Amino acid sequence: MRLELQLKLKQSLTLAPQLIQSLKMLQMPILKLEQTLRHELATNPLLEESEESDVDQLDKESEFDVAKEDEKDEPDNDPNLEKIDWDDYLNDDDFGYRVREVKEQRDDGYLATASVEKSLYDHLFEQLSFLRLSDKQQQIGEYILGNIDPSGYLVVTPDEMAEELDVEAQGIEEVLSLIRKFDPSGVGSQNLRESLMTQLKDRNLESTLAFRIVDCHLYELEKKSILQISKLMGVPFEKTQLAMELIKTLSPSPAHGRFDSGALTIVPDLTVEHVGDEFVVIHNDRNVPRLRINPSYRSMVKRGSSSSKDTRKYISQKLEQARWLINSINQRRDTMIRVMEAIIREQQEFFEKGAEYLRPLIMEDIARIVEMNVATISRVSNGKYVQTPHGVREIKYFFNTGISRSDGGEISKRHVKKKIEEIIASEDPEKPFSDQEIYKRLQAEGIKLARRTVTKYREELRIQPARFRRRSV
Repeated sequence: MRLELQLKLKQSLTLAPQLIQSLKMLQMPILKLEQTLRHELATNPLLEESEESDVDQLDKESEFDVAKEDEKDEPDNDPNLEKIDWDDYLNDDDFGYRVREVKEQRDDGYLATASVEKSLYDHLFEQLSFLRLSDKQQQIGEYILGNIDPSGYLVVTPDEMAEELDVEAQGIEEVLSLIRKFDPSGVGSQNLRESLMTQLKDRNLESTLAFRIVDCHLYELEKKSILQISKLMGVPFEKTQLAMELIKTLSPSPAHGRFDSGALTIVPDLTVEHVGDEFVVIHNDRNVPRLRINPSYRSMVKRGSSSSKDTRKYISQKLEQARWLINSINQRRDTMIRVMEAIIREQQEFFEKGAEYLRPLIMEDIARIVEMNVATISRVSNGKYVQTPHGVREIKYFFNTGISRSDGGEISKRHVKKKIEEIIASEDPEKPFSDQEIYKRLQAEGIKLARRTVTKYREELRIQPARFRRRSV
């Protein structure tokens, strides 16, 4: 063994803390944002709530730049710093602040009483952050997580994601294969069969009879008895019964029971109103505290201080945090409004006439219009809602892939699902339509899609097959 020194030159991307804060702010729904800002108000003595718009406030904060530079250049023994003692000021209860350690301990105790449940998305994002991924893979991973529903299933196909992100399908599959190893078992699966097989693989039960039944005869379980399955598989009844008991221990959906939460009040982040001949986007932040730098501290920072170097360093850090927080809030508001305005331009008919006029739209289109990254559009869309003239919708609702028509046009995936619902609603209860018959009716209306796609959309609508919809009148 020997010791040696080597010099290596490599490029790496490091996210600044301020950028991380901006991304977190953008990802927060309005209620979480309000909670975060009130916590910052309680822990940062330089921040205070104001009726004044923080946009106007930021214009005033530019004067701090000069003050901060002056503070760096001033020697500790500068006689001009004898005007104010920061230590005494920070301990002055008249301003509603106490010593930092005491106050933050009190705040931590208060926050510990509030239980904030982690969502499935947060749980998966935390695991994604532990992987060593390239920037492109990280973007793909975040986009995949944004398309996993609360039950843990992937709601779009890898090909659709590859088309929307303009990347090779292989790149999607590589990242998706990593996500499918995450907890909970089976997450990222596209259907029940795939989820159950993954759960069995994670238990090292790939060579069992239960795995073979799920792989080959899952969709026959609901219409065949255990005895029929045992004859079909050519195995004894007792072994089939044990295999069925094992299958019953599997979760019907990957995240079932783990991330379920009670009914939550939806507070839209944005409101779209019809004013005159145009639609106006309003940011719904009336309950979000307006932040500004405490004017008393502003004047003291400008005049200087005779306090210790550590005290001045603490004040400088809190000042920088306050400025970046206000910047992040403004950037979040501006980004969300720009994205929503672009969506309105692309989905004009929806806002004018209703849901049946929703047209195909992908995030890449909006990203190109607003000149932002697709991952940013995904953060804006995920878990945030907008009040429209046609009800409250999740922003992600406006993004959907297109289905080709025989006339060369396209209609949205949601519109096709609605057509399927209408066809099934009009059927004879004694002779319900099979998926093949639904497929033929869609073809007659000029909607081009495969029969298996009809089955997939019907299952996504949670509509049972024809044999289970049959009713005697």
